[in-house]
Amino acid sequence: MHFTTQLTDAPDDQARAAILDGLRAYNSTQTGISDHRLLAVLLHDEAGQVIGGLWGRTGYGWLFTELLFVPEALRGQGVGESLLTQAEAQARERGCHGAWLDTFAFQARPFYERLGYACFGEIEGYPHGFSRFFMKKDLGTA
Repeated sequence: MHFTTQLTDAPDDQARAAILDGLRAYNSTQTGISDHRLLAVLLHDEAGQVIGGLWGRTGYGWLFTELLFVPEALRGQGVGESLLTQAEAQARERGCHGAWLDTFAFQARPFYERLGYACFGEIEGYPHGFSRFFMKKDLGTA
């Protein structure tokens, strides 16, 4: 097979899809499981524009929260907890038994700990002067 490589900081969505599709197909042949699904809980303003929310996916019995953002004006009002609770409920309906995510030292580790997440890994110095934490939560038996 002939191939070339291209280094870029601006790949298109098709390139990501090609890599992801190939990886998922391989993983499916190894595990016999192909249950990956996107999951989003979106926050809209009065005009219907998305202003925040949760973006993640379920697969292999786990919910992965990739992104969670609540605008500053809505923080401290239970909005973030509601987003995560809705995502976890949907994950349980999809048969998930666990949830995981990552957060930085300057973000929301105490918030996640209050909601039952526990740290299972840390990368120190990412970014310099901070840490990145990997957290998980038991969602119960699927």
